Amino acid sequence: MSTVVRHLLDLTVEEHTLTVPLVWGDPSDGRTIDIFAAVVSREGGETLPYLVFLQGGPGHEAPRPFHRSTAPAWLDEALAHYRLVLLDQRGTGRSTPVGDTDLERGSAAVAEHLTHLRADAIVRDCEAMRAHLGADTWSVLGQSFGGFTTLAYLSTDSSSLADVYITGGLSAVGRNPDDVYALCYDKMRTASERYYRRFPEHRDVMRGLVDLAAAGKIVLPDGEVVSPSRLRSVGSALGTDDGWQTVWSLLERDPASNAFRHDLMHAMPYDGRNPLYFAFHESSYADGHATRWSAERTEPADFRDDTTLFTGEHIRREWTESVPAFQPWREVALELAEFEWPKIYDAAAIAASGATGAAAVYVNDVYVPMEYSLETARLLPGVQLWVTSEHEHNGLRSGPVLSRLIDLAQGRRIR
Repeated sequence: MSTVVRHLLDLTVEEHTLTVPLVWGDPSDGRTIDIFAAVVSREGGETLPYLVFLQGGPGHEAPRPFHRSTAPAWLDEALAHYRLVLLDQRGTGRSTPVGDTDLERGSAAVAEHLTHLRADAIVRDCEAMRAHLGADTWSVLGQSFGGFTTLAYLSTDSSSLADVYITGGLSAVGRNPDDVYALCYDKMRTASERYYRRFPEHRDVMRGLVDLAAAGKIVLPDGEVVSPSRLRSVGSALGTDDGWQTVWSLLERDPASNAFRHDLMHAMPYDGRNPLYFAFHESSYADGHATRWSAERTEPADFRDDTTLFTGEHIRREWTESVPAFQPWREVALELAEFEWPKIYDAAAIAASGATGAAAVYVNDVYVPMEYSLETARLLPGVQLWVTSEHEHNGLRSGPVLSRLIDLAQGRRIR
């Protein structure tokens, strides 16, 4: 283990690195990985309780803390009440990241490695970090997939948690991934029609762009020949507070221009920076199931017929052949799609956890459907619920969501 202390403006950042088992619970497996966390405080807050942030994804590292301008946007609110623990989830950031060089070990070995990076293993890493920091308990802030991980935490180690705060992350418990992705298509249909009501002229623009993509005439700077399904995935932006601006700006551009090609490359939700996000994504909804390209299989007929309907976090098997960054990961992704993921949530344990805190559920969430979030919320009567249409899935980053949840948890009127 190692610890480094840095001072960034008025922030003190303690960087902790632990070596932990790759496979928790199997002493015969000697493989290890490193887990990294940055503990952030400011003057006067050195003895505050800990709040561990669990990032969305899966496959993304925690944000890095800065104070000019403030990042993450909710940092000041967190530091008013807690010392903030920014944990890079295993396989990301500085926690033995997964990357293209791993493929040198062969696709079967990499796929097997990735099966040990799920939320249940992240919980074990959290427990190791909590013990290392000497905390009897700590609170948790789970954004999106981080909320899924919080539910896994409550399934096995609820006694370690004080308050839990969940933002857009009350996952379906005990449901098949097909149920979730089918409902996400319904959400994207609604989001698409809402967008075209505001900008009806863009429906024909989108139809023309899909025709260009089908003819192989949209080529990105990295050489990707954009398929119609990849193009339609820009609709993922509609799941964020200001994402319609991304879509609007893109559809206003000349598709032959450099600006369009570069902006399209950055507007699509999956890229080569975090291959784990693509290869591993559907596993986040696998509570005792193999996924077998669930999003692809559950595509409704009207999405096949109407190419102007946007998609969200719906991944496609064809991208392993058409996207240069994903081509090396094809065999890994195919193997993971057939893997029978064990159950990760224990509904009875969650209900018996006595968890306290607060959760934000977004009415129009296109990634984590409200209907299943409310179903899961019934297991957590001590967690105060804020159901809102004021924000989309990224509300934590774009508004005072954390302050509202802390107020709710502490019995204060929402500001």
